[in-house]
This record gives sequence, structure tokens and C-alpha cells, in this order.
Amino acid sequence: MSSGDQKNGGDKSEDMVSQAAVWPEVERAELLARGAALKWASGVFCRPEHLERLSQYRKRESLRTSSIHTRLKSMVQSYLEGVGWGLEQLREARTELRDVSQTLKKAGLEADANTEGVRSLERLRELSVSRQQLLAAVSNLPRLYAVQSLVLETERLVESRRLLEAHARLMDLEHWQDDILWQLHGADGAAGSALSADEQELVAKYFSGVQQLVDALGQEMWAVVSSALALARQNPTPFVSAVRIVEREEALDRALLAQRADVGGSSRPLPPGRPRCWRARFFQVLEEAVSARFRSVSYLHTRGPGLAGHLSALQHAVMADLATVRHLLEHCVPPHYQLTAAYLKATHHCLHTHLAQVSSWDLESGEIFAVLNWVLHVYNSPDMMGHPELVTEAERAELGPLISSEGLEQLQSKYVQSVRKSVSEWMHKALQVELQDWQRDQEPDTDHEGFYLTSLPTIITQMLEENARVALMIGESLRDQTIQMGLYEIENLLNRFREALVEFGKEHRKDPSNNKFYLHYLLASISNCVILKKSTESLQLQQSSQSAGQFSRTPPNPLAALDRAVRRACRLVMDQLLLDLQPFLPGLLTRPWLAQGDPTPKLCSILEHHLELHGRVRPPCRQRLQEEAQWLMAVEYVRALMQKRFVCRSGEDRKQLAQQMLQDNQLLRETFRGLDEEGPVLEANPLALLPVLADFIRLKDPGMLTLEVSGLASKYPDISEEHVSVLLDIRGDVSRDVRAAVMDLLEQSAPPLPVGYRPIFIDILVPASTMVFCLPTARCA
Repeated sequence: MSSGDQKNGGDKSEDMVSQAAVWPEVERAELLARGAALKWASGVFCRPEHLERLSQYRKRESLRTSSIHTRLKSMVQSYLEGVGWGLEQLREARTELRDVSQTLKKAGLEADANTEGVRSLERLRELSVSRQQLLAAVSNLPRLYAVQSLVLETERLVESRRLLEAHARLMDLEHWQDDILWQLHGADGAAGSALSADEQELVAKYFSGVQQLVDALGQEMWAVVSSALALARQNPTPFVSAVRIVEREEALDRALLAQRADVGGSSRPLPPGRPRCWRARFFQVLEEAVSARFRSVSYLHTRGPGLAGHLSALQHAVMADLATVRHLLEHCVPPHYQLTAAYLKATHHCLHTHLAQVSSWDLESGEIFAVLNWVLHVYNSPDMMGHPELVTEAERAELGPLISSEGLEQLQSKYVQSVRKSVSEWMHKALQVELQDWQRDQEPDTDHEGFYLTSLPTIITQMLEENARVALMIGESLRDQTIQMGLYEIENLLNRFREALVEFGKEHRKDPSNNKFYLHYLLASISNCVILKKSTESLQLQQSSQSAGQFSRTPPNPLAALDRAVRRACRLVMDQLLLDLQPFLPGLLTRPWLAQGDPTPKLCSILEHHLELHGRVRPPCRQRLQEEAQWLMAVEYVRALMQKRFVCRSGEDRKQLAQQMLQDNQLLRETFRGLDEEGPVLEANPLALLPVLADFIRLKDPGMLTLEVSGLASKYPDISEEHVSVLLDIRGDVSRDVRAAVMDLLEQSAPPLPVGYRPIFIDILVPASTMVFCLPTARCA
């Protein structure tokens, strides 16, 4: 490197040191640039042969550096030119501000010099104002002297209801008053002050009767508007005059509001009492007149049956008024009044308020029905608001509901509660009559088919059907609520009815001779339940499908209550049958029975009598009673067998016992079949057990008992080891080995009860066995 280069490098280093002292960022940027350059050079000249291109790289970087310097110089030059231009503008602005300041100072000095001249003109201004006031007073003197006479004349015109003439005089008076006030205000406004209190009091004193005339005229006008319906049929002229006056006042209000600012630019105040807004007052008075018709309604005159008449009178009065408005008054007012729509809206609002008051009373069901029917059906029918000539006006008036949806729901709820109270009372009375009928000393009544019945189901059915029919006249929702209520009450009645049956049975057991038609009325009660079931199902079918989830309470289940009542009545009937059979049951399966055949014919005779009475019960309960009687007879017969009243001593005894059991079975079957020829014998006939037991006893080979017991257990899986043990004892020929084998078989099989199987042996208790204890010193017999 030459000495010149070293010198240049030293100068650059010194420049960098001086720049770094002033700008630290420059030093950091220089270091970053040098680091980047070294990194680039180390990557490019990593091998000796790469140094051959050093001159190319140096030339390229020199060109790049010179280009950057050129751009920087041009940019700095443009910035310097902009700064120079800005400084020049600032110099010019400073010069102009100096000139303006000097001009303002001169203007202030001249204004101070003219102050004395302005003060000398104050006296001239006061004289001008005084002259204007005197001129106004002189020009208004004739009017001021004529004010009192004009006020008296206008009063006479108002009293005679010459409304248009009175209003013309009133407009003149108000015009004079307005002109005087404006002249005084204009004069004071020129002086820069408002009217003084003395001036206002003076003007008010001269025109003191004007406001009284306005009030008197308004009072007469509103009296005419209030009686517009009556005047329309006689002489509508006063009403037309009132409407014309209202329109004049509306035009004056608009004109005064539009001319509040005069040509001079000062605000012109409105005359006293303006704007009057008499058109709005016109419709307000019209609504008050409509409301007055409803305020006179008395609470006592609309209670009970009078409420329906009151609503009917309202309908005729409203429609008559609307016809008067539509055909007469509508032609007396401008079209934009839309008087019919306004009257409709006022009437609707008053009816809404009136019916809300009526709904708050403690109404009975008939009164609530009248209100609901009037609101939902009469009011919107073609006889009222749905009239073809009123439909367009009603739509224009945008009438809302006469009673809100919440109010309708409350009314319907009150109706249902009122009907429920009445239904509950009637059901209680009907049940009391039913209980009294049970004590009668004669058979129950029969229908045309010969079935027993009492008045209870007829009363209940007719009452609920009538309530549902009446509620449907209002709507399906109320019908569904009424039916739901009726189903609740039927369920409550049937629960009380079942309790009454239980008490009836207890009283009869205490003294069976007290009521000889006890069984007949039990059977009539079962027939009543069948009728009530059909009525209940009919009511449930009438309900709409959407009503199932609309009730927050647990839904009623009268059919379950019916089933419980029927089961209780059937149980009492079977208890009575058992009571009649009881004297003859101890004679079954004894030695005398085997020899003579008694008492089976007597039992069949009693069964035949009971089954004949069961025929007075409506199906399907008649078949249910027959089935229960068969089960009772089978259970009692097997229970007698389990008492071991007869134990076979030989094969002949077993044969005779089996034959007699088969004969009894045949007699019993014929008894049941003879009284139910229309229907087949029950498929699961419990009497079929008797031949099975007879075959078990008649079996000659004891070794086959294991197979026989297996078949018996498969048919009757509820048979226990104790029952089989008694059957083996009755045979009298079973060895210990066979008994042990049979018991082992039963213990191993023990099949579960199949679905739908009705156990028979569970109700039959086996008497305790008498164990024979053998002493070791004696031989067992």
C-alpha cells in the first residue's frame, strides 16, 4: 500500500472517529457493515485461485458505492431546497403579521375617538321609540274602545251556539291583541329590551275577556262533539261548525309557527295560548265520549244472568253508534280525519278496559263463558268488527286483541276451576245418592239389555259430555282443559267409590242379613264401572293430540282407578260367593262325600245362582267374574284335598276317589258352560287341574310317580314339595325310596314361573305334618 493510500486511510479513520463521537449510531452501523463485508469476503475468497477475480469485485463495488453516493447527494439536495422554501414563507408571513398588527392598533385608536359621538345619539333613539309607541297607541285606540263591546257580543253568540260567528269575532279580538303586542314588542326590540311587566299587564287588562271567550267557546264545542251521535240523527249543523272551527284553529297554529321570525330577523313570539292543538283535543273528547258510555255500567246490573244481556246490549249499542258514525258523521268531517277508524279505535280501547274490569270480578262459570264467547266469537264475527263495511276501517285502525293472551289464559283457567268446583259438588252428590241406593230393599234397575245399573254413570257421563261440548263452543284448548279436569275428577270419584265399596263390604260382613241385595249392588257397581270406562275413553279421544304435553301436573289416569275399583268389587263378589259356599266346603273329599256324592250338587246350585247374577254384568267384566269364580272353586277344591280329609287305604279307595273327583269336575264344568253358552270355556281353565290330580291319585304303579310328578310340575310350576308330599300321603302307598326320588326331582327341577302364568298353588296352604317319633325300645306301627 502506498503512502498516499495510508494517508487517505488515516483521514478516513479520523473522520469516522469524529463522526462516531457525534453520532454513536454511525459507529455501530460502520461496525456492522465491516462485519458483513468480512463475512462476504471470507466466503468469496476462501481459496487462492479466487483472488484472480479481486479486481472485478473491486470495480463492481466501486461503481455501486458511487451510485449510492449520487442518490444520497440528490436526496439531500432536494431536502435542502424544501427547507429553504419553507424559511422564505415564514419570513413573508412574519412581515404580513406585522402589518396587520399595526392596522388593528390604528382601528382601536379610531374607535376610542368615536365613542363620544355615539353617546350623543342616545337621546335621539329614545325620542324615536317614544314616537313609535305613541303612534301605535293612536292607531289602536278605536280597537281598544271596541274590545268590551265585541267581547259581550261574542259571549252572546257562544251562548246561543252560533259557533262560527262567535269564532269569527274571537279571531278579530285575538288579531288585535296580537298586533298590539307585536307593535309594542317591535318598539322595545328596536330599543334592545323586551316588554315590561307593566306593558304586559296593561294589554292583558284590556283583553282580559278573550281567554274566557276561548274557554267558553271550547267548552261549547266539546259539548257538541261529545253529543255528536245524538246531533247527527237530529241536526248535525253544530257538529259541522265545531269541525270547521277546529280546522281554522289548526290553520292558524301552522301559520303562526311558520311566521315566528319576521323580515327584520327578530324572533316573533307566539300569542298567548298558542298552539291550541284543537284537532288532537277533538279526538280526545271523542274518546272520552265513548268511554262515558262504559263508566256508567253498574257492577250489580251485570252480575249473573245479566252479564250476557249486558254484553248483547253492548254489541247492539256499539254497532248502532258505528253505523251513525259511518253513514252520518263521516260526511261532516274532512277525509283525512278517518273518523270511523278513530271511533273504532276509541271503542276498542274502552271495551278492552271495560272487559278487563269485568274479568277481575269473581265470576261464575256461566259468566266467564259469556265473556269468552263474546270476546272470541261475537266481537270478531260479521255481526260486529268482522262486518264487511268495517273490515277495512278495522285494519286501518290496527286494533289489537280485545283481551291479551295472558288475560284469556287466566279467564280460561278461572272457567275450568269454576266448572271443576261445580263438577266436584255434583259428583259428591251423585256418590251420596249411589250409597243411598245400595241400602234399598229392592234389586237395582236394569237397562234395555237386562244389565244392572244405577244413576251414577249416567249423571257423570252426561255432566262431563255437556261440559266438554260447552267448552268446545269457545275453542279446542278450553275443551281439552275441561276434559283434563273431568278426568282428574273421575279419578278422584273412583278412588272414593272404591273406598265406599270397601266400607260397604265391611258393613255387610258385620251383619249379612241387613242387606239382602248386597251382591246385586256390587254387580251393578261393576256394570257402572264398565260404562264409566267407555265414557272416559270417549273423552280421551276427544282431546287434541297437542294437549298431552300442555299440563304441568301429572296427567290423570282414570282407567287405572277404574281397574282398581273393578278389582275391589270383583274381590267382594268372590268373597260373597265364598261365604255362601263355606257351609258346604267342609263336606268335600270326605268318606260321606265318597259314598253319597254330597255336597257337590249343592255347591253347583250355589254357583249356578251366582253365575246367573253375574250374567247381569256388562261384558267384559261378566267373563272376568266367571273366570274368578272358576279360580275360586278350583282353589277351594284343591284346598279341601290338601286337608287330607280322605286318605286312601287301598287301590280301590284311590280308584273311587279319582272317579268322584272326575264326576265333580264334570258337574262344575257343566255348571260354568251352561251359563256362558255364548263364549268358549277359558283356555287356562283352572278346573283342568282336577283331572290331573285324579290321574295322579289313580296311578296304579308307584314307580311311575316320578314321571307323573315331573309332568305335574311342568304344567303347574308353582306347586311346592309340601303339596306333592300331601298328594303322596293321600295315595297311602308310596314308599320312602319313591318319596325321596320324587322330592329330589322337585328340588332339582324347580322351573321359574313363565310369563303370564297365574299361580294356583300359592294361595293353598298345606297343614303342618304330624311327625311320628319312634322310641328305640318299641317297634313303629
